[in-house]
Amino acid sequence: MTKTPDMTAILKDVMASFPVDTAAMGDAFKTTATLNEKLSGVALNAVEKSTEISSKWTKDTVAKMAEMAKAKAEPADYAKAMTDFASAYSEGAAEHMAAFAEIAKKVQMETVELMMAAGKDVQEEASAAVKKATSDVQAAAKKATAK
Repeated sequence: MTKTPDMTAILKDVMASFPVDTAAMGDAFKTTATLNEKLSGVALNAVEKSTEISSKWTKDTVAKMAEMAKAKAEPADYAKAMTDFASAYSEGAAEHMAAFAEIAKKVQMETVELMMAAGKDVQEEASAAVKKATSDVQAAAKKATAK
């Protein structure tokens, strides 16, 4: 009978011929974790500012509604109060929407800056890893041919 080849030994030999730099993997993980931390900070800051704007908008609206809800002497005063409320609300809405737009613009700019910096870091790490891998493969090839 034919003996079945030991694939485990073969795979061990193959994997040993191609060394893996686990330090590069660790560095990549750290870089990714740092980027995620920074991106989360940008997002959480935007959420905080958006919440502040929403809260202020709600408070302003409630204050204007309280004024509108007061009893009036003349029926025409109710129409005027409603018109004043609608006008003030529209002006406030424009201001608050502009504030939301500023937050979105800031988030976009910060995200682009972070991604560009991360891209530069990844490029540098990849270049270093390729150089190291090349030298490791060359050393392994020399070692294999020397046998």
